[in-house]
Amino acid sequence: MIKQDITQVILVDENDKEMGVAEKLSAHRDGGHLHRAFSVLVFDEGGRLMLQRRAWDKYHSQGLWTNTCCSHPYPGEETIDAAHRRLREEMGFDTVLEHKFEFVYRATLDTGLTEYEYDHVYVGRYDGVPQCNPDEVAQWKWVDMDDLMQDMSSNPESYTVWFHVIMKEYNDR
Repeated sequence: MIKQDITQVILVDENDKEMGVAEKLSAHRDGGHLHRAFSVLVFDEGGRLMLQRRAWDKYHSQGLWTNTCCSHPYPGEETIDAAHRRLREEMGFDTVLEHKFEFVYRATLDTGLTEYEYDHVYVGRYDGVPQCNPDEVAQWKWVDMDDLMQDMSSNPESYTVWFHVIMKEYNDR
């Protein structure tokens, strides 16, 4: 069984090769240290994307809309296993996930922290109602992709920094 130390992230190089571990907040300070992350996009039968609004007491990007779920794998945990774990922990369901793409991005957050992540993006399908963890998720909704792209263009400040990158990468493929 994986030791579940949520304070540690996996440091990687630009090719996603593991370079060690670091305390999560320290990896986000001082310009950031490249670490492994994942993002999940879940669509329904009609092609709508499930968004979540981050809980208001998160340590960054509070109250912003973003992809269905995202996080970091534990040291020693496979990224796909972490994606399933966090989907259950945040949204209260699980589904088949397919690895779609990966990318590296760096962005300064609202709190002065830096996200510098090697992000693995997974896509799944679900047609039910999530049972969201209120410590993680303030709200959720299904959105039509055209409406989403229009709103992200009109109201960019309502969405997380990484979600903008994910959607650009997703639409460019």
